Amino acid sequence: MNPLQSIAGAVIVLPLLASALLFTVRRTEVSAWINIAVSAVVLGLACLLPWHLHVSTYLLVDRLSVHVVLLTAFIGLCSAWVSRDYIAVERDAERLDRRRAQQYFALFQALLGFVLFAVLSNNLGVTWVAMEAATIAGVLVVGLPRTEAAVEASWKYFMICGVGIALALFGTIVLYLAAQTVLGAGLPAMSWSELPAVAAKLHAPLLNLAFVFLVIGYGTKAGLAPLHAWMPDAHAEGPTPVSAVLASSILNVALTILLRLRDVVGRNAGAISPGSVLMLFGLLSLLMAGFSLWRRRDVKRFFSFSTIEQNGIVAFAFGLGGPVGTFAGLLHMTVHTLCKAAVFQCVGRATQLKGSQKFADMSGLIAGSRMLGLTLAAAIVAVAGMPPFGLFTSEFMMLAETAKRLPYALIPLGIGLLVGVWALLWRLITLCMGEPTPNPGPMPHWSALVPAWAQLAIAAVLGLAMPGAVYAWFAAIAAGVVS
Repeated sequence: MNPLQSIAGAVIVLPLLASALLFTVRRTEVSAWINIAVSAVVLGLACLLPWHLHVSTYLLVDRLSVHVVLLTAFIGLCSAWVSRDYIAVERDAERLDRRRAQQYFALFQALLGFVLFAVLSNNLGVTWVAMEAATIAGVLVVGLPRTEAAVEASWKYFMICGVGIALALFGTIVLYLAAQTVLGAGLPAMSWSELPAVAAKLHAPLLNLAFVFLVIGYGTKAGLAPLHAWMPDAHAEGPTPVSAVLASSILNVALTILLRLRDVVGRNAGAISPGSVLMLFGLLSLLMAGFSLWRRRDVKRFFSFSTIEQNGIVAFAFGLGGPVGTFAGLLHMTVHTLCKAAVFQCVGRATQLKGSQKFADMSGLIAGSRMLGLTLAAAIVAVAGMPPFGLFTSEFMMLAETAKRLPYALIPLGIGLLVGVWALLWRLITLCMGEPTPNPGPMPHWSALVPAWAQLAIAAVLGLAMPGAVYAWFAAIAAGVVS
């Protein structure tokens, strides 16, 4: 393996080795610091990848995959830092024993490692295997509280995503059958980097069949409606820091795979329009989740439906395509990941402070814990797409491009966005203002909020004054995907 491949290989292997090590560490505090240290090293290695782009038989280190790796590794480090205090409080409250805390940190690194493996793999089959392994790690960590609701949520996660990944496997096999007629049997016909170049020559009916099954399979992983039912339960019942990791890892990887599939299918003149399919799923997710926000009484379920809504926006933008649509989708996925991770990190500490995750028990956070309340308020404003944060920029770009190319789609798109924003701002008032409810739990230390501040600062920079190099990076990724 040459040095370039070694860096990408280390990004994959290091968290998987750390996971094995963490299963043997008995002291929770030591496990927490190992988790942080490994996540920091993985992020450091990931930061080298933009200068070492390359394609090999087994690894695809292009701009799109590196972008997702950087985003995943950064949120991984932030969530690892938050996990230290979060798990300590859970241990003190006897909601987690030593063994399950040990499993938490080991599964955290396993989830991170398999997601990075899925992103960097240059093989459709290996990507599928890595996504399945990441799903199993996610299922196990969601069930760690061992409450009846948590076990039910983990089984629901496993069953629904298991069906989805089975459909994705069938789609992968069909796509291989279509590709081998041009590329021949073996690894080239399974290569993400080879498929776009020969897509125009592939048998269109086979390509259509593969795309349908792959969209359903990976759409389930992305939490797109009507395949989303696992996500609210997983976010509501699992450890809250993992919700930030799920929102930045499996969901983003699934959306990235859908973007790559759109690139392949879009190059074949005889195939169905992949953009129309993605836009349909995107609008359905946006509208379903936007209206569902008003019926939620559980804060973690509320923000999980918000994630479904935002993923619908990304899917719509990717389906819209073109340099502007794809740019807007990438920016929206990036900034939403940063802001939603900040939301879940704050919500995790707020639920521990209030001893409940019901809105009725969590009002007045600013009066009860000023720093936590103000940080959560800023994060909700960011997720709502308000300036100065980057979601305002991405949504404006998407709306402008839609008005230019598909004006009839503006009505459902605008309705979904307005309903979702209204619900988020209403809940901001409910959570952060008014008379404070009692605080039976421990007050969070300011250091636990540092990751959220960093994430929101980056989201603000991307919205206010995106550096030229970052703009060129996004534009280069968008230009590499077929219109």
